[in-house]
Amino acid sequence: VCMVSDFFYPNMGGVESHVYQLSQCLIERGHKVLVVTHAYGHRKGVRYLTSGLKVYYLPLKVMYNQSTATTLFHSLPLLRYIFVRERVTIVHAHSSFSAMAHDALFHAKTMGLRTVFTDHSLFGFADVSSVLTNKLLTVSLCDTNHIICVSYTSKENTVLRAALDPRIVSVIPNAVDPTDFTPDPSRRDDSTITIVVVSRLVYRKGIDLLSGIIPELCQKYPELHFLVGGEGPKRIILEEVRERYQLHDRVRLLGGLEHQDVRNVLVQGHIFLNTSLTEAFCMAIVEAASCGLQVVSTRVGGIPEVLPENLIILCEPSVKSLCDGLEKAIAQLRSGTLPPPETVHNEVKTFYTWRNVAERTEKVYDRVADEVVLPMNERLERLMTHCGPVTGCIFAFLAVLNFLLLAFLRWMTPDSVIDVAIDATGPKGAWTKQYFLGKKRRVKEE
Repeated sequence: VCMVSDFFYPNMGGVESHVYQLSQCLIERGHKVLVVTHAYGHRKGVRYLTSGLKVYYLPLKVMYNQSTATTLFHSLPLLRYIFVRERVTIVHAHSSFSAMAHDALFHAKTMGLRTVFTDHSLFGFADVSSVLTNKLLTVSLCDTNHIICVSYTSKENTVLRAALDPRIVSVIPNAVDPTDFTPDPSRRDDSTITIVVVSRLVYRKGIDLLSGIIPELCQKYPELHFLVGGEGPKRIILEEVRERYQLHDRVRLLGGLEHQDVRNVLVQGHIFLNTSLTEAFCMAIVEAASCGLQVVSTRVGGIPEVLPENLIILCEPSVKSLCDGLEKAIAQLRSGTLPPPETVHNEVKTFYTWRNVAERTEKVYDRVADEVVLPMNERLERLMTHCGPVTGCIFAFLAVLNFLLLAFLRWMTPDSVIDVAIDATGPKGAWTKQYFLGKKRRVKEE
């Protein structure tokens, strides 16, 4: 299995974590897994991570927001070489925002490989950015074998955006490693009430709402403190609010956080606030609940599906509604009716586990392995009928060019002369216990 995305470590985020954790669990289940991403600074070439996870950091130019350029053909020689060298059978691409993911799907279909795509985001239908991305998604997914979404809301959104058959779309949620997010009530200051916010400080995360909530609640509750972790262009708004209302001692802006530091921030709080305006599946609220915090969140996207009603207070995305939700949580905290952090953690840790996600993803792979990859003539017909007369014809032409370029590359360097790599993972993986036991046995026999 080859995981492809522009977003991977050392960059931090939900997609990066998902790709890494899913890969580790699939390796644990006996599969050969590798990751393909673009180079990050000095990190280029081939690297090996925990359990022998092989990562190719390709020397491709980053254009915008850690995404590579979408010139399509420039990545074919590299990706073809990797797919042949590693004997890849399934290409699993991640994120609508990743140009490399779309490129890999396009090339994999040309090479006759099975394809799976995981969509991690929700999109609108009105603004120019959404319209263009949705059209690209329609082209990428019209002949993809299977699509995975992280929530039922996300599935509905993707089916509408890309005009898909719902039967080829599965829902497999994200997960959290509960051992990384354990409660520690001793870190809390019980003389105050601390509300924690951990997110990127951007418009989509509702930071404008947060800037309205802070002064209103700080005026009403003298013992209230805010702990804000994250970085982004909207930080300036929070700094202005802090300055205008003289809240320097009650509102702490921690800046960007490393993933390993998030838990140490969460355990200092009593209540976790999420003000997102759109969200497919909010990992942050699961992490906060796993640390034993009472969660207050906007009722948007896939969030209502994530936690049961007894662990979350859902509000409309407005300052008044969120203030009401926070006041309800504060009242429960003062009266002692909130469940103990350890009880909440024990309940949450059974909800979303990476082993369960890997098991369900494996079933998708098994289903895809039995499917037929569309031959070139059917693929061209699908593109022209499914993607509209103009876009369909353009991408059908690009598919033909891609096929001709692949034929030229195969003539220049036949598949048979490309060296096959030694497997680091999988049934014959050099990093697996069975491999070393087999090697010892052969040495003894000799």
